[in-house]
Amino acid sequence: MLNIAVFGSGKGSNFQAIFSAIQEGKIPNTRICLVVSNNSNAGILDIARANSLPAAHISQKNFPGEAEFVSALLQTLRNHGANFLVLAGYMKRLHPQIIDAFRNHIVNIHPALLPKYGGQGMYGVHVHQAVIAANEPYSGATVHLVDEEYDRGAIVLQKKVAVSPDDTPETLAAKILCIEHEIYPEAIRLFAEGGVHIGKNERAVHNT
Repeated sequence: MLNIAVFGSGKGSNFQAIFSAIQEGKIPNTRICLVVSNNSNAGILDIARANSLPAAHISQKNFPGEAEFVSALLQTLRNHGANFLVLAGYMKRLHPQIIDAFRNHIVNIHPALLPKYGGQGMYGVHVHQAVIAANEPYSGATVHLVDEEYDRGAIVLQKKVAVSPDDTPETLAAKILCIEHEIYPEAIRLFAEGGVHIGKNERAVHNT
């Protein structure tokens, strides 16, 4: 059973897509055990509360130091039985202790075809601006494992979309968001059904 803790900082549309897929029986042996946000006003928390899901606002700003913040976050995850972390628009970098505690059990979705257009500073509209500026014929979305490097974890799923000559960063973002809502639940289903194999180098992921 995947007991998922979903991390987000914004509206929570990817979380909604995942939760809906679970509710519809499209992702077996999976439940949302906790929703975490660093932003007390995040829409993702509102969605969680509206669906009677445990929701926690945990921000480092509310702790005397990083060590206390990490300890509290880890304890909260343990208290809720989380064994898999899903980053859905979470605008903070996970601390190495969190990554180590959930190694190969953390996924993120990125609005580009990694390894292109990833890394520090490449998020949101910045990604789409870069893709359009480079005259790329395609962009898309990538679900990948999370490790200590930005957007460098093993790729689980990708789907591409054509970039139109008249696309703006906003229109391209809207296209890609639709793709994200398709492939993120699908990637989690693969994990839930044992359809993801991680090689010894933690870089090889195969879908079955």
